[in-house]
Parts: sequence; structure tokens; C-alpha cells
Amino acid sequence: MPVSASAAVADVLHVDQHLAVIDKPAGALLHDSSLARGENEFLIDALRVQFGRPVFLIHRLDRATSGCLLLAFDHDTAGALGREFMARQVQKHYLAVCRGWPGPEGVIDHPLDGGPGKPAKKPALTRYVRLATGELPEPSGEFATSRYALLRCEPETGRFRQIRRHLKHASHHLIGDTSHGDGRHNRIFRMLGVHRMLLHAVRLSFLHPASGERIETVAPLDARFRKAFALFGWEEDLR
Repeated sequence: MPVSASAAVADVLHVDQHLAVIDKPAGALLHDSSLARGENEFLIDALRVQFGRPVFLIHRLDRATSGCLLLAFDHDTAGALGREFMARQVQKHYLAVCRGWPGPEGVIDHPLDGGPGKPAKKPALTRYVRLATGELPEPSGEFATSRYALLRCEPETGRFRQIRRHLKHASHHLIGDTSHGDGRHNRIFRMLGVHRMLLHAVRLSFLHPASGERIETVAPLDARFRKAFALFGWEEDLR
């Protein structure tokens, strides 16, 4: 399926006649919602132009989150992929930079509500593995430095802003998160030239509804996320 370079708004990681996986840019608003605040330019509309056909979102990524985003081109494929998500057969890995040094691995099991207008809390579970640690020469309380960690997070449920809110609950706030993060640490990174929320959907793996083949896509880090890696000398292929 040809995609016009002039119309492209997102890099394509996989595409066939039924579906596509794109690399969503950080800062792109997916669709109209109560969080849109009067804006009228949405990624979903640009993707319909890019692919030249109807596009159905199978899941969501927050505006400030980048990385793998799954789309379907017809109702049957959308329904099949939706059922795969509901059955928790889709594997999603995120890279997150947080304050502090969590343990080598862990589980955050903490119920979450559904966001604005949805006060009912439902079970929410996020697994994580600590991939790397680092320090910056910025005082933090009684300590001479500030500690940070790179995590690979795997949400088993799909609640509203789940990873961001779970990291806040664990007191390992996501860097760059202006809603649920820690303002002091966010300012440190901005002063060092990192001006984005450090959450990236790095890997998506699912069964293709038509072929039964397992599709796996990996989204590279953008320049702003790589700048955060460079602060600590982290390897960019960690995922």
C-alpha cells in the first residue's frame, strides 16, 4: 500500500492490506476528546490522508507519549484486534525514565479510575524491569546528586494514563510528566535540554487476525529521548 511521502505525518513500522503500526510522534493529539481543549487538528485525520483510506484506532497513546500505535483499515480487523487486546494477547513494552532507583524488577498493583468523568476504580497492574540507572549532579534533599532510572514497563491492563499514575503511586515519578510527575525533577531535565515526557511505546507484538502470524514492531527513540539517554551514557538499544 503506497504512502505519499508528502502526506506522511508518522513513520510506518508495518503495513499491509488490513492494518498498520505507526511510530506516533510525541506531542501529536490522536483524536477529539474532553482533553482536546478546543483544538481541531488530530492525528487520526492526518493518518486517513496518509493512508488514503478509513483508519480505526485499536488503542490509545497519550499526547506526550511516542511510539508504536496499532491501526486497522476495516471493521472486521478492528474488531478482531480489539478482542485480542481484551484477552490480553497483545504485548506492549514502554521505556520510561523515572526519578529514583526502583528495585531490579517489580509489579505495581494499584486500582485506577477511568479518568475525567469515570470515577469507578478498576484493577490495574504494571510490571517493570529496571534496565539502567544514572545520577545527575543536582542536590536532592540531603543527597548531593539526583538519581534516575530507565524502566521497561509492561501494562497488563489499559487504564487511563496507567504507567504515569502507577509510577507516581510508587514515588518514582515519570520525568517530563506535567500532570503526575515531580516538578523539580522535570525542571532539571528542561534545564539540560530535554523538553518532552520520557515515555515511549518501544515494542508492540500481536497476532495478525488474517494470517495468524505474530507481528512484532519496534519504534526507535526520537532525538529528544536520545538526548536524555546521552545524559547518562545509556545504550540506545535497551528495550
